[in-house]
Amino acid sequence: MRHYIRIREAISPMSTKENQKKQASRDRIVAEARRNQAAREKTYREKALKMFPWVCGRCGREFTGRRVRELTVHHKDHNHDNNPPDGSNWELLCIYCHDNEHARDQVAEWYRQDGSGETPQLQSDNKPFAGLSDLLEKAANNSDKDKAD
Repeated sequence: MRHYIRIREAISPMSTKENQKKQASRDRIVAEARRNQAAREKTYREKALKMFPWVCGRCGREFTGRRVRELTVHHKDHNHDNNPPDGSNWELLCIYCHDNEHARDQVAEWYRQDGSGETPQLQSDNKPFAGLSDLLEKAANNSDKDKAD
């Protein structure tokens, strides 16, 4: 029995030190995770995900679980610095609708660049159907000759 107590006492201080080191390491990891979570909650994306249902504002698709990452926060006035606490400048859009929204804005900007109010014409030398009428006439003449024979 005495040997058991001596062995236990000899091992106990070492395991206590190891346990303290492990616990300190766990505490640091947990504290860092909590800091990271607090920082994420301060971002406008995290705020928007808490405020709004996880549904695309355009197509109406619902998102759950890992697919929530496909939802983006669209700034209605396109100003990423305008992040009111009530979220009035945000809407959740899926990545496809978000891309479509910005593509429409680019097209509208292209039309606005002309300034004349008229639809701008593209400058292109490509005329893919330039010789089509001649080809159709030849094909029609050849089919008439084949019928005559």
